[in-house]
Amino acid sequence: MKLHELYPFPEERVSRKRIGRGRATGQGCTAGKGNKGQNARAGVSERPWFEGGQMPLARRLPKRGFKNFLFKVVYQPVNLDRLLAAFPGMDAISLDDIYARGLAPAGALVKILSRGDVAAAVTVEAHRFSAKAAEKLTAAGGKAVSLGVVESEEPTPTE
Repeated sequence: MKLHELYPFPEERVSRKRIGRGRATGQGCTAGKGNKGQNARAGVSERPWFEGGQMPLARRLPKRGFKNFLFKVVYQPVNLDRLLAAFPGMDAISLDDIYARGLAPAGALVKILSRGDVAAAVTVEAHRFSAKAAEKLTAAGGKAVSLGVVESEEPTPTE
């Protein structure tokens, strides 16, 4: 098979509409843009949300609720079964190990979830643990080391 044999064949392709090439073409004169006005001009187009000077919908509707998305803390979930499968035979798993193995993006906040079983004593280091995950680790003789999230502290005034 060669490039010229690929579908659609040249004779099956629809050629583009050439506008503004004289009145005989049927798309001459105003080139399908109507008569005058902003949309008939070259290089000018309205923004998709522009309503012709009418008060925009986003400004007509009431603003409700509390928007806290700028300060939302997002954790990267990692289940115990995936974690233990990535580190067989290890007795201590640090946060850097989790990043290095690709279980979470580097620098992301990691939360360990409880799916899977823990057979051996393992010490796992992460930012947060679900209650069941921490319970499973301690029941197997291991430890769940929670690093916690550093909250932004207000600066204290210095004298």
